Amino acid sequence: MNFRYFCNVKFLAEIEILPKKGLLDPQGKAVTHSMPSIGLNNVNEVCVGKFITMEIEAASEAEATATAETASKKLLANLIMESFHIRVKAI
Repeated sequence: MNFRYFCNVKFLAEIEILPKKGLLDPQGKAVTHSMPSIGLNNVNEVCVGKFITMEIEAASEAEATATAETASKKLLANLIMESFHIRVKAI
């Protein structure tokens, strides 16, 4: 029997993945150039990325953050072209 399971808390990890500064963001450029066509002439430099949420069962916030970081580095983000930011909170 795994007693550790009973001590775990559910956490919500929110992961924001964006193109690294200085790299080409074709989706962001396309959105930026389309803004005037809908009457938004005051919008500049749109950046398009991904927003991912994950529920994680872990013994601590630090453990949940480590799990989200591993997922981000190994699967969710292309570290050559993207950076990521993680927020974790108990739910």
